[in-house]
Amino acid sequence: MATQHDIALTHALTGIPGPLPPSGVIHVAIPHTSRFTIVGNHLAQHDGLSLTAIGIGVHIQSLPAGSQVGIKALTARFAEGETTIAAALRELESHGYLHRTRARLANGRMVTRTVFCNQPGALLRGGAVVPVAVAPRPVMRPAVPAPPPAPEPAPVPEEEHPPVRVPSRIGPKPPRRPLPQPRELTPELHRAASALLADLRRHAPELVLSEDDVEELAPGAAAWLERGAHPDAVRHALTTELPQPSRYPAKIVRHRLAVLLPPPLPGAQELAPARRAPVTPFQTCEGCDRAFRSPDPGHCRDCRGQYWEAA
Repeated sequence: MATQHDIALTHALTGIPGPLPPSGVIHVAIPHTSRFTIVGNHLAQHDGLSLTAIGIGVHIQSLPAGSQVGIKALTARFAEGETTIAAALRELESHGYLHRTRARLANGRMVTRTVFCNQPGALLRGGAVVPVAVAPRPVMRPAVPAPPPAPEPAPVPEEEHPPVRVPSRIGPKPPRRPLPQPRELTPELHRAASALLADLRRHAPELVLSEDDVEELAPGAAAWLERGAHPDAVRHALTTELPQPSRYPAKIVRHRLAVLLPPPLPGAQELAPARRAPVTPFQTCEGCDRAFRSPDPGHCRDCRGQYWEAA
């Protein structure tokens, strides 16, 4: 099989017009007639995405609508681990290819809605959108002879599709959470929060904040410190697993200060153990020596009934 493949490849190279390049890759381009996906070079040759992110982006773009593309589904499909795949999805999000939002269904259940855009730049410029049908669920039917396959139509170039308005659920983004505020921003608390933010670049070189950024974000860090969070815990929450590349450090810090804010520490009353209800002790019946529960000694229920009948 390998020999036949090499012979066919050598024959294909002779049909390439013009001289072959002395080095580098040589393309043998055979037109696809089925099972192909058009991928733009802005994704395949993106200089700001890792190779893993580019591969996952191409894979997601090739799937039919309705396919599962979460971290668990992709980890079960590929050899990369959850950390690598999660970082690649965050890269696609930061460059506008992937959008993940939380939505509530009619039955009250919360789900994650994932939208993949094959041309983020064209979407921002108001480009045309081609509607994609949701892949139907398989239905078990009795086996019948399949009709002969009809010839597939030639692929239509992307620019020939009729323009469609962008669905409203894709356009607007959910409102950004406000920056948390402390109950009282004392000078000491403001000084500690500002020092913590200015020191972030020692632990994460990507998080270089300007003086204006530190002044604006100081109340958010002060709210963490006011709630009893240790400075090391705040620093770990702001510098761990940063998206790559981190082009907007102030936005990253603001988002994490708002989304990851811990609750206030509980007080002594909340941490006190719940009081147990008193347990009625056992007594020994004076008439039949049977054990029964009662706050006071005496006779059990059966013996009391006999005494009442005798009386």
